[in-house]
Amino acid sequence: MCGLAGEFRFDGQLPELDALARISGQMINRGPDAAGMWANGPVALAHRRLKIMDLAEASGQPMVDTQLGLTLVFNGAIYNYPALRDELEILGYQFFSEGDTEVVLKAYHAWGEQMLERLNGMFALAIWERDSQQLFLARDRLGIKPLYLSHTPERLRFASSLPALLRGGDLDTSLNPVALNHYLSFHAVVPAPLTLLNGVTKLMPGHWMRIDARGNQQQQCWWTLAYGPHEDERDLPFADWQERVLDSLRSAVKRRNLAAVDVGVLLSGGVDSSLLVALLDEAGARDLKTFTIGFADVGGEAGNEFPYSDLIAEHYGTDHHQLMIPEQEILAHLPDALAAMSEPMVSHDCIAFYLLSREVAKHCRVVQSGQGADEIFAGYHWYPTVAEASDPLAAYQQAFMDQDFADYRRMVQPQWVQQDYAGDFIREHFARPGADSGLDKALRLDATVMLVDDPVKRVDNMTMAWGLEARVPFLDHQLVELAARIPGRFKLPNDGKYVLKEAARSLLPAAVIDRPKGYFPVPGLKYLQGETLDWVRDSLTGSNARQRGLFNPAYVDRLLQDPAAHITPLAFITLLLRERRLVSGRMLYSQAAGLVGGGLALILMARVSSSGFTDAGGPADWLLIGLIFGLGLVGTTLMLYSIVGWAQALRRAGHHHPSE
Repeated sequence: MCGLAGEFRFDGQLPELDALARISGQMINRGPDAAGMWANGPVALAHRRLKIMDLAEASGQPMVDTQLGLTLVFNGAIYNYPALRDELEILGYQFFSEGDTEVVLKAYHAWGEQMLERLNGMFALAIWERDSQQLFLARDRLGIKPLYLSHTPERLRFASSLPALLRGGDLDTSLNPVALNHYLSFHAVVPAPLTLLNGVTKLMPGHWMRIDARGNQQQQCWWTLAYGPHEDERDLPFADWQERVLDSLRSAVKRRNLAAVDVGVLLSGGVDSSLLVALLDEAGARDLKTFTIGFADVGGEAGNEFPYSDLIAEHYGTDHHQLMIPEQEILAHLPDALAAMSEPMVSHDCIAFYLLSREVAKHCRVVQSGQGADEIFAGYHWYPTVAEASDPLAAYQQAFMDQDFADYRRMVQPQWVQQDYAGDFIREHFARPGADSGLDKALRLDATVMLVDDPVKRVDNMTMAWGLEARVPFLDHQLVELAARIPGRFKLPNDGKYVLKEAARSLLPAAVIDRPKGYFPVPGLKYLQGETLDWVRDSLTGSNARQRGLFNPAYVDRLLQDPAAHITPLAFITLLLRERRLVSGRMLYSQAAGLVGGGLALILMARVSSSGFTDAGGPADWLLIGLIFGLGLVGTTLMLYSIVGWAQALRRAGHHHPSE
């Protein structure tokens, strides 16, 4: 896993190598082991390398093959690359390295964009075709690896993180009102190609783009997820589905153990991560390292799940690391966790993942993580409601959306009110062919949109902040496609993920399978009270916040009078300007999506002036803009959202590791 970047000029000018160097330098945490840059005519490519598959210099990037006329930068991991290499060698290709990067390069020469369908892995990539003078970009099926774009009439820039692109300058940093409506309505999910900034987009998951020297582009979807069983699976008994799920997950876990370094597991003690440990043990992994994080208890609420993770660690004899984080350390490192984010994230476990990744990176370079199981096997509480509803679309919107358009109109000032973009998006997505039942429509939306722009992005950002590669076996595309074919009646019972839980009984203790659903508990961030409430109030009522003109001041004042008494969502952007120091900010979060708390924030990088996101200031004036998404929990459905602003200037040399 690494960081990639590039610039392609359409105006006859040479790429701005200084800007590209700043963009690449911003991603040093994603690739701390090596850096490279290559330029030829209208194109320049840059790369930050994290050595995982092949430690030798021969696998360095940008990788140039002069004989084939191709140059590649690549972020991710291709787990079936040995088999693809065998195929390519039969076709006559010769190799000078041992890793997956060169396999991708030669596979593209052999099969063109059709090679994407052969790849099993997570990836974002850019390939320069010397002879055609075209640039090819692609992103994996489920968007596990990010790819941000800045496109003007003169040039295209791209990078693995949004803050990196901003570091290069020369883009429109005004807020996108369409994305803002998504962010404040659709549980902070801003679906690709949108981002909160007008000048930055995302390449959509499962899509490729080809662009020529005139700036003409072609974009195509190369993978879709179809729901419903195949014809020969319609009468398949439950036991057979269990067997197929376990076999597919077994293969996915084994594939993701391929590396030139040790692979560990982030172990929460739930079914998903416990299954990864069990299957790695079954595959012969020895001295397996497992990691669990915990926080201080608050108000009688446990801040850890150590009893369950300890049970699995003892059962399989892992080299287990139990990490307890004091509450004061959460607040002390929160700005660093926010700085690691590219976009909004709505889960308090961002800080948990950040601090866990810090500790894990001291012991290994690669971990497997259980993200994705809830979205593909129907593990969330709203799926039964959607499945049983006479109007599944309305049931989904009521369960998952934070507010309707009428509430949105009351929250923001008139200039930000256009139309119900988030509601329109959900309605259009439900209407697409390829999923018949309401449950399958909801699962498809969550697996291909919500999952991409919340949990998956969270894991990528937080682990990459410490040069740690996270692999997600539950998002193996073959397993995801299998899960999409399983009837809902085999997923929903027993609080969801029924087929997965029953398949796990041959491997896991019943105490782990039958426990209540868990999450990363961070009680110290869950409650909007005391010092946290003071921070929020100061940020929301400051002069900068008022001058932004984003939210209705009366609405903000009413919520702050009694934060725990309101069901109305709130989000707020505060830009606090001060060079080279942290001006403000901590945050709160608790998520009331039914039963569990959660939530957190986003970090955007921008140059800031009093008029908003602009390009004012010199090279040292880059600020981190925190858009903190907080929720207050009362009962089972209450939500309070607030964005607490903070700013942290970067050193002239670019972004530095938080430990520096």
